[in-house]
Amino acid sequence: MADKKKDTATKKASEKDATPKATLPPSGFRVAVREILRSKSALTALIIIILILLLTFGGSLFLNRAQITEMNIVDAYYGWGQGGHLLGTDDGGRDILKLLIMGGRNSIMIGISVTVITEIVGLVVGLVSGYYGGVVDVIIMRIVDFIQILPQMPIIIVLTTVIPNYNAVTLVFLIAMFGWTTTARYYRSFILSQRDRDYVLASKTSGSSNFQIMFREVLPNITSMIIIDVVLTIAGNIGIETSLSFLGYGLPTTTPSLGTLIGFADDPVNVINRPWLWLPATILLLVISLSINYVGRALQRAGDARQREN
Repeated sequence: MADKKKDTATKKASEKDATPKATLPPSGFRVAVREILRSKSALTALIIIILILLLTFGGSLFLNRAQITEMNIVDAYYGWGQGGHLLGTDDGGRDILKLLIMGGRNSIMIGISVTVITEIVGLVVGLVSGYYGGVVDVIIMRIVDFIQILPQMPIIIVLTTVIPNYNAVTLVFLIAMFGWTTTARYYRSFILSQRDRDYVLASKTSGSSNFQIMFREVLPNITSMIIIDVVLTIAGNIGIETSLSFLGYGLPTTTPSLGTLIGFADDPVNVINRPWLWLPATILLLVISLSINYVGRALQRAGDARQREN
């Protein structure tokens, strides 16, 4: 009798072990890491971005800004490796390598700063517009449409010439003043697809407030989209700052930037005879843009995979 009970217990335990266990889908971070490691181009791009950040932000800690921008006509137009200058000097005798480090840091910082502002504003606006819909959505989207049809670059150029005490902070807010609209429309499209889901309706039934549903329920479900947009937007904002500085309406002339270095290419003599003035900054900008693009594509694949697994 005891042996029979023992066999029955053993059989039940075996059946319990054989029952398939429910597994949670991997986190968004794990999916992103998996996609990046799976793609050699994305992994290489990520390593390049890390090295560039270490070069620009780490290297700038050992540089004196006053000395970098100090002019020394005697050392003007040194070529590659001449006079102890690895990348040569500009028309004021300033070391191109030091300007490249500081300029890269400034351009990246502006790109990140603008992205933070546009993402926060665009996310909140898109969340409210997509969640409430109706009249609220119509009013917000008409405001967004109006801002988007405005000529962004000419307006920024005009404002940079009339605003007193113009500096890098001013430039950040000028670019962000237009950039949030695209972000808002981007997030609104995702919120519209989420607001009628079962989990939102269940939260409404349980008595949760709209604020709680938007930021506690809906927002976590678009986290992967936020990461993708942040990464790609940084590259776009760096490009906008570089374009404005190239035209002479970006950072002040006393502040190094990739755009001001590339601006040396507006002189045909420099293009042909002095490539060290503009070529390093051009290559750095190209490498940054391509690397961010490859990482962004990997994150986009990770976001798609995460949605499928959910």
